[in-house]
Amino acid sequence: MKKQLFQLDRRTFMAGLATSVALPGAIGLSAGSAFAEAQTPKRGGTLTTVAWPGTTYMNAAITTSGPESFLSPKFFDGLLGYDFGMVEKPALATEWSIAEDGKRVTFKLRPGVKWHDGEAFTSKDVAFTFMEVLKVHHGRGRSLFADLQAVETPDDLTAVFVLGKPAPAMLKALDGRESPILPAHIYAGTNIMENPANTKPIGTGAFRLASYERGASVVMERNPDYWDEGKPYLDRIILQYIPDASTRTAMLEAGQADIVFLNFLPALDTLRLAAMPDFELVEAGYETSASNQQMDFNLEREIFKDARVRHAIAHAIDRQWIVDNVWHGFGVAGASPLHHDQRAFYTTEGVPQYALDLAKAEALLDEAGHPRGANGVRFELTIDPTPYGDESLTAAEYIREQFRQIGIQLNIRTQDYAVFIKRCWTDRDFDLCLYTAAMGADPTIGVQRFYWSKNFKPGVAFSNGSSYSNPEVDALLEASQVELDPDKRREQFAKFQQIAMTDLPTLPVVHTTRATIGWQKVKDHTVDALGSLGNLANCWIDG
Repeated sequence: MKKQLFQLDRRTFMAGLATSVALPGAIGLSAGSAFAEAQTPKRGGTLTTVAWPGTTYMNAAITTSGPESFLSPKFFDGLLGYDFGMVEKPALATEWSIAEDGKRVTFKLRPGVKWHDGEAFTSKDVAFTFMEVLKVHHGRGRSLFADLQAVETPDDLTAVFVLGKPAPAMLKALDGRESPILPAHIYAGTNIMENPANTKPIGTGAFRLASYERGASVVMERNPDYWDEGKPYLDRIILQYIPDASTRTAMLEAGQADIVFLNFLPALDTLRLAAMPDFELVEAGYETSASNQQMDFNLEREIFKDARVRHAIAHAIDRQWIVDNVWHGFGVAGASPLHHDQRAFYTTEGVPQYALDLAKAEALLDEAGHPRGANGVRFELTIDPTPYGDESLTAAEYIREQFRQIGIQLNIRTQDYAVFIKRCWTDRDFDLCLYTAAMGADPTIGVQRFYWSKNFKPGVAFSNGSSYSNPEVDALLEASQVELDPDKRREQFAKFQQIAMTDLPTLPVVHTTRATIGWQKVKDHTVDALGSLGNLANCWIDG
């Protein structure tokens, strides 16, 4: 008898709540406090939040993993920030100009900025960060800044980016999460990946590290010398790492946590709390991190070298079921390597789709030479779901049931976050790897890294984990990196989506929607396109 799977989508859940609970007008499913009536901020107080898993580093210049992406902007600034709509605004750079041919970008830097150790911030720090760190160690930076040939420093407050070719996406990737500026006097001449400052950050940011207990908590304290005068408003931020999702919910509901970012509560708990008058749900503020849940096929495994096997697996998975029952409506079914919010380039026209069709999946596996054995099993695979949130593990359990129906025995392997990263991107000891990753404000920033053959580099997490290589795809991605004509870039990305979904080295599962749920007393946590992935310098507590 076929196993019956629980189904309850977000719309149904919210409608049910509405019959018994008056949904507050400020529920903010798209904006929330980002557009609330202006109030005068109050200084002081401690903001407590919870997440899982714990961080390995506190420096997002050397990794693109989620824990670091949240922490790093609190300690480190970028050259720019972004208002809603990804409109550039000053941060460490106060002015910027682009040469007519797009090959020189000049940044005027903010004077008087100090590192947390009191040293002066200069253009040398900018040059070192981009040339020695982001181009070398950052999973997205390796492709995004591939054409950055040099950073000239004519004086301490001027940095000139010299490009071999134009880089139209670059100006959308210069914030403290994507491109945090590091102190050259701390990192130069050292092993970047093993520098002690990776867990004892010295930045220019709004907060300084007060304490760090690996796997348990990070405490940040106000930087009294921050360049943005009068900010931050909070005295401290306490981040506690809580592995059990129900405990995270209980802590928020009991007031032991003030707010939870990045979908770190189960979706049904988020929706339940959002219907209560003391809580607010906000989906704005994640424009730089539109994320896909996706599954890499390890193309170094012999069985996956046949595209029919990859296509069969795609036909066995009902991605809408995962949207409805795992993400509970916080997303849409994956249909492209791009995120659907990358509206300027996203398309499904002419792009192959893989509707749920178990009979077709079985026929493809038969054609590929994998008949069922006497026990009904064709072959055995292992899937590694990321231990970041609960969605990948829950989706993996569903996928296991679907695979059983087409004769594939799927084993689910769980491990801590550091082991997961090492296994999939360093040791490459996996069959299927299921995770959620940011696609960026532009496909060149976040999508390219998964499909560009030159970004296959064991040891660099969240890069080309499938080991995919297609010269035509490489050419399209490299052309889009430098193309200044928006129409031509759209054509390039349209063709890329068609080929990538035909080759299918990676299966897009869900184009996710990020959410923040917190007590109404927490104000101005989402004031721009970065939201909680910014510095939280504007955040304050009312009462």
